[in-house]
Amino acid sequence: MGEFFSHVFHFVAGLKWDTWAIIGFVAQTLFFMRFFMQWLASEKAKRSVIPVSFWYFSLLGGSLLLLYAVVRRDPVFMFGQAGGLLIYARNLHLIHKGKPASSG
Repeated sequence: MGEFFSHVFHFVAGLKWDTWAIIGFVAQTLFFMRFFMQWLASEKAKRSVIPVSFWYFSLLGGSLLLLYAVVRRDPVFMFGQAGGLLIYARNLHLIHKGKPASSG
């Protein structure tokens, strides 16, 4: 088992670790958080729900992932993230449009 972890360590240590790789991991973590928040909200409600935080994490994580894809010049990743951003923004717009204005 120790040999396996030694191989994993050498593989990870040999990867290209730069600022953009770290930004990519932060972006991926934000994107993951949307699923985590959705799971927590569903567990609390005892039914499947999508909280507003799901859309904010989607928008933040997707935006950072799009930036990462542009810097890395990955067209597949760019188009995939760009399409999702439109959906996330539209859902947030619909959510906020549907809320009554607060009285001062």
